[in-house]
Amino acid sequence: MSASTIPTLRRHVDAAPRGPLGRITVGAMFIGLAAAAVAVFGIFVTGSEAVVTGGALIGFALGWAFLGWGTTRFTNRPQRWAYLPAAILGTAGVALVALRPGDGAMADLTWIWAPGFVALACFIGWQSHRGIRGLRALPVYLVVAATLAAGVGGLFQAAAGDPRTAAGPMPGRLVDVGGYRLHLDCVGTGSPTVVLLNGLGETSPQWARVSAPIARSTRVCTYDRAGQGWSDDSPNPADATQAATDLHRLLAEAGEPGPYVLAGHSLGGIHALTYAHLYRKQVAGVVLLDSSSPHQAELMKSFYGEYRLMRRVLAATPTLARLGVGHLRDILSAPALPRRPRRQAAAFADSPRGWANQRAEFATLPTAFMESQAATSLGHIPLVVLTSRETSEQTPGWKTAQDQLATLSTNTRHTVADVSHMDFLLDHAGASISVTGIDDVITAACTGTALTGNPAATTNPPPRCTHRGGWSSD
Repeated sequence: MSASTIPTLRRHVDAAPRGPLGRITVGAMFIGLAAAAVAVFGIFVTGSEAVVTGGALIGFALGWAFLGWGTTRFTNRPQRWAYLPAAILGTAGVALVALRPGDGAMADLTWIWAPGFVALACFIGWQSHRGIRGLRALPVYLVVAATLAAGVGGLFQAAAGDPRTAAGPMPGRLVDVGGYRLHLDCVGTGSPTVVLLNGLGETSPQWARVSAPIARSTRVCTYDRAGQGWSDDSPNPADATQAATDLHRLLAEAGEPGPYVLAGHSLGGIHALTYAHLYRKQVAGVVLLDSSSPHQAELMKSFYGEYRLMRRVLAATPTLARLGVGHLRDILSAPALPRRPRRQAAAFADSPRGWANQRAEFATLPTAFMESQAATSLGHIPLVVLTSRETSEQTPGWKTAQDQLATLSTNTRHTVADVSHMDFLLDHAGASISVTGIDDVITAACTGTALTGNPAATTNPPPRCTHRGGWSSD
């Protein structure tokens, strides 16, 4: 070996990676992911979308900071460039946690952070290619791919715009109920008026298969609770009492006179029962479509465990929706509703606002159940309980809860149908079952007869409906 080759060999030796570069790289990516998970599902689990997102960004920033520090301290391949994404993500995260911008501001900020994520992904990918290389860089490349997808998805979601605009022309109108407006859409003529109450995470367009046939024989109203659909947000808690109070004021301000037949699906059944308890004289009948139960937490032993888990899961959903993830669900799901209401429902369900509303209502479930327990009896009001056989078989305690609901009135009928939970709204056959149940309650209320066929079951003076065109209590 000549003396001239020694410096060349020394340069190659010095250039060879030394130290645990691969382990530090893997550890850094794991630290970032773990710290983000702790922030989202632990520290900031009850925070707003901005706070949860900010916590996640701070967690990811810790991972990049560790990569820069660890490779500088323990290897001859310092990745000091990693301090840049750490600084960017950390600063953005702290700002979100401190300033807590609302939904509108978060939507506007997407036009900044989404292209920023794309640029950051390109920067990290290029620096990793230069400084880490080979299989050691694989964890970083996976993060690069996720960052790039987040940026592109964020741009797609931002382009979709406000869901209330993306859903297209609003049917019905907005009615002020005391500082905020609720969406109400009433069609058809007749009395009693049927009011359809959404379940958790549902919006008024999902009643399309039910409301259309009912409107051919009487008046029917769909509406969206505060934060849902076209309705405004509300500063009030999303519990059952507030929902019933809002609905009462909505119908009064809109000039929609009672009495009403209330049809509630899932959580909407809890709101229907609460309304019937608070405003008994306005209610002519109730239909519960695979409804939640006031005693659900007691009868379903797994409820509180599942509740705590779902609260943590739902903490991340508005943020994920901001990345455009919700649209994947719409693309992969089979069409259920007619085109227009399906497009409207998807616009709301796929949005960060829709997920934030679902998260807020889910958080108040124990309170809503407790409030609805005041409805211990509906007296002789016609009550139809429709239960999904599938839900009963898959959810321990559900059948017992449904049987208990059927005891709330002395004029009742309980039917177990071979449809799924959502089929009562979305499926042709399931919606037909719902319509039949509502029609039967209207008939029983108008004629004073019993759903069981035994007129002696009711003792109140029978109300009278003339061609479903008017209501009289004489």
